[in-house]
Amino acid sequence: MTEKPVKMDTLKPDSSGKPIESVNSTNKTQSDFSDTSSMSESRHLFEDDTANKIQSSVPMTSFNFINSIIGSGIIGIPFAMKQAGFGLGLVLLIVVACVTDYSIILLIEAGKLSNTNSYQDVMLVACGRPGFYLLTFLQFAYPFIAMVSYNVIIGDTVTKIIVRLGGEHIANTVLGSRQFIIFLMTLLFTLPLSLYRDIAKLSKWAFLSLVMVAVILVFMCIRLATITHNIPQSDNSWIFANINITQAIGIMAFAYMCHHNTFLIHASLENPTKERWSFVTHVSVVFCMGFMMAFGLVGYASFTGNTQGDLLENYCQTDDLMNAGRFMFAFTIMLTYPIECFVTREVVENAFFPNSDQPPMWRHVVITVTIAIVVCAFSMSTDCLGIVLELNGVMAAAPLAFIIPPLCVMKLRQEPVLSRNNVIPIAIATFGTLVAVVGFIMAVVNFSTGNTCSHGKEPDYCLELDKGVLNLTQAELVTTTLPEL
Repeated sequence: MTEKPVKMDTLKPDSSGKPIESVNSTNKTQSDFSDTSSMSESRHLFEDDTANKIQSSVPMTSFNFINSIIGSGIIGIPFAMKQAGFGLGLVLLIVVACVTDYSIILLIEAGKLSNTNSYQDVMLVACGRPGFYLLTFLQFAYPFIAMVSYNVIIGDTVTKIIVRLGGEHIANTVLGSRQFIIFLMTLLFTLPLSLYRDIAKLSKWAFLSLVMVAVILVFMCIRLATITHNIPQSDNSWIFANINITQAIGIMAFAYMCHHNTFLIHASLENPTKERWSFVTHVSVVFCMGFMMAFGLVGYASFTGNTQGDLLENYCQTDDLMNAGRFMFAFTIMLTYPIECFVTREVVENAFFPNSDQPPMWRHVVITVTIAIVVCAFSMSTDCLGIVLELNGVMAAAPLAFIIPPLCVMKLRQEPVLSRNNVIPIAIATFGTLVAVVGFIMAVVNFSTGNTCSHGKEPDYCLELDKGVLNLTQAELVTTTLPEL
């Protein structure tokens, strides 16, 4: 009598990261690490939604995927095109989209090879505890820097709205200070929202956020047709390529970043075959690429070399149409901030209190307030959104999206490194490594040489436009009064 072979799919590591036993994937429906890993794709955010195990169709899953990609990073796409050059910027938007698309598929393949259903568990199986801790650090850094960027945007937008509503005399008061506004918005809005233990309901605002970004794009198109002729063109505005390529890729990587939600979205797909998931990924990424390209084209065509890291800073303070856009964008950012804070808090909790199921309220409050204070302090120290997006892109988004997934797949395939199947993963990992290393060096060099930015000041063309309106008003006044003389 012959012994029936047992199907061995993966090796589970012990606490030191060494394999200790094989697991039969036919008897496992989810990762053994799901409940013990540092974070399971922010699953606590969606406990209410996943409890009923509702499966989504291909169109609905694609829509959820699009919602998870398009966010605050889109406001920096025109600046990325300025950094890379107009022509090369468009090319890079397509290249980064293709690399992101393939890395998402690689990440799911890694999950199947390791018999796991979360990014953290994939890393734990593939690279052991050292890799797991590295991923944990990156997953802390990414939302933390994202919160800093949100506060910078809030400081830029809300300050202009307050000054516009209150008049010019407000600009010279504490309400006209972006540092005070960041502190005030943290105290009144983002911190109280972040103190919730269960913020699953905030994720329901994702659809409204997408709608508001689309409305802002419409506003931008209107302004492209009405004010562009009054804005001076900079030298070499339409040059094909520029030298700051890696910084541009970093911003784009931040804008496309969605890998922390990939397993959640994959699990929601009804009958998640390889073909159906690939179709969802392709459709979602292509749609987002088109949306970002439209945003980048309209934004850059409006201001060319004057384009700032926060595109909304380019619009005049007296432009009430774009002030409405500023309000909508600030609103979506304030609702997104608590979700990123939740992720950051979860990493801290699991790093320092790994065996605690439910933290006591005092610890929950202390950690949340500490995170908010540190983020607030970093946000006050810079007003340059472009630098923040670049650093988050090259330091966190590039490794999370372009380096780790292909490396995990190559490790789990257990094939020779230079085998044919590993050609594309090696290319993607090399691409991500170059972006991370060169991008970080370039960002440091630019910062050390004083190549920074200053927000909160009216652009010169806005002052010229206001002066033109004033002169026109005076001319009309003379015309109407001369006949009476």
